[in-house]
Amino acid sequence: VHGHNDLGLAVANSLSAVKNGARQVECTINGIGERAGNASMEELVMALKVRQDYFGVTTSIKTKEIYKTSRLVSKLTGFVVAPNKAIVGLNAFRHESGIHQDGVLKKRSTYEIIKAEDVGFKVEGLVLGKHSGRHAFLVRLKTLGYKLNEKDIDGAFKKFKILADKKKQVFDEDLVTIVQEEIGSNALEVWKLEAFEINSKSNSVPQAKISLKSSGKIFEADSGGDGPVDACYKAIEKITRLKCQLLDYGIQSVSRGEDALGEVSLKLRSKTKEAMGRASSTDIIEASIKAYLQAVNKIAG
Repeated sequence: VHGHNDLGLAVANSLSAVKNGARQVECTINGIGERAGNASMEELVMALKVRQDYFGVTTSIKTKEIYKTSRLVSKLTGFVVAPNKAIVGLNAFRHESGIHQDGVLKKRSTYEIIKAEDVGFKVEGLVLGKHSGRHAFLVRLKTLGYKLNEKDIDGAFKKFKILADKKKQVFDEDLVTIVQEEIGSNALEVWKLEAFEINSKSNSVPQAKISLKSSGKIFEADSGGDGPVDACYKAIEKITRLKCQLLDYGIQSVSRGEDALGEVSLKLRSKTKEAMGRASSTDIIEASIKAYLQAVNKIAG
């Protein structure tokens, strides 16, 4: 069975097909696909697992890898997972309502049909901050299911310490983002951000000054724009001499709090080439610049 989600019924129809004898279900991680998408793999798998007594079938999917896989697909495709997405959305296992919190504290299954740990969410553990050391960092990564080589550990730990100096508390979502960025940072960096300066105020055109490094040399340019991000992108165009069309741009909070990481995802087109970029920072302007440069490097590389 192959279901599309035009009416929001792809998963329901697929489950109905399984109940009536289908034994092959075509689906996608995060439900990505044409138009409104396809049947969501994670929703199908967990429905079959939780209601095995009704459907009478099993899958060979390792459900504890679902959340990490969802995040990886989101990062690679540039499609952001909605916070209220079933199974893998960041709010899937969070409770704000007083009566809900009371029920969860007394008996978690009152409001949660699925355990967060069953799909790879980690809801317990050490609180990491600027005083946390390498050992605590590695223990937390192991708890989150990551096994990195020494080079990636060194790079990820360095980014963790930089972030920890900016934030009071580093959450698991922050660590996941750091690790995924470090793993994906092996691509050739034709252009690297050295520094940026923004001048923006009411009733004036925002100005940006950008310094990039390439082949050991520093290049600088400044430009105005419709906003600080647009000004940065125009300054980068002056330096790289690569004219790009911004096809898509989105930003979301990785974790919670006023000092949360902001994650920018975007898509660029230059002539016949298209590329996606994704980067995070507690400074959304910095995240925007790094995401843009990541896409530029893919096009230029």
